[in-house]
Amino acid sequence: MTTRIETTFNTLREQNKKALIPYVMAGDPNPSVTVSLLHELVNHGADIIEVGLPFSDPMADGETIALAGERALAGGTSTRQAIEMVKAFRKTNTTTPVLVMGYLNPIEIIGYDKFISLCQDAGIDGVLMVDLPPQEAGDFTQKLAASSMNEIFLLAPTTLPERREQVLKHGGGFIYYVSVKGVTGSKALDAQDVGEHVQAIKAQTALPVCVGFGIRDGASAKAVGQYADGVIVGSELVKNFADVGNDEQKIAHAKKAILDKMDELREAIDSLE
Repeated sequence: MTTRIETTFNTLREQNKKALIPYVMAGDPNPSVTVSLLHELVNHGADIIEVGLPFSDPMADGETIALAGERALAGGTSTRQAIEMVKAFRKTNTTTPVLVMGYLNPIEIIGYDKFISLCQDAGIDGVLMVDLPPQEAGDFTQKLAASSMNEIFLLAPTTLPERREQVLKHGGGFIYYVSVKGVTGSKALDAQDVGEHVQAIKAQTALPVCVGFGIRDGASAKAVGQYADGVIVGSELVKNFADVGNDEQKIAHAKKAILDKMDELREAIDSLE
């Protein structure tokens, strides 16, 4: 069965368009914000949405997203509640793919089969577990596929050839290419270097390749979009919730800044047509 992620990339390819994939942390700045924000992201050009599952020790996330996870946890958002937020979004949006990004510890606690069942019930389309390499995934990948979900894997500039081979063999939906040698939001990217790596990956797989960990504005999105099938933007959006607390006016202002950035990014990558 074709997943929503696969269908979306097929449609974008036919339209000669690139995917815009925003990242949000579930429950940040508080649990009441997330579902409405997901809908607004779609209205401002999101093709796929990546939802972070809050975790206390995120190894791949820079300070901005790590703090977002802390805010979400402080507000009471668990992995199960994050999945429920996607389920609430699905009540009125049955087309936009949603993938969840997180870490294994909470899933080990819930149980792999139960986690997959919860995700399937919520209408989640893809799962990216940062600390679950393909050679250790066992039958998790197959169980996700049987539930019409893709397992997304990361590739980085430092990925060894044998690991890349495993990712390209077992990954689904798209390949998430990490554009910088560091954590999320850590430094500016070198678009030409990214382009060379993306082209090398695309020569080895038919899967779409999307780039994240360094997209800050329309210019960087457009530069990467020349080579990639999509751009993923997280820290640049999430940072707007840093100091809003539960102040409704500050939250509204932060959401406007996020959606303005989405408009900028959408316009930039659409100008590549």
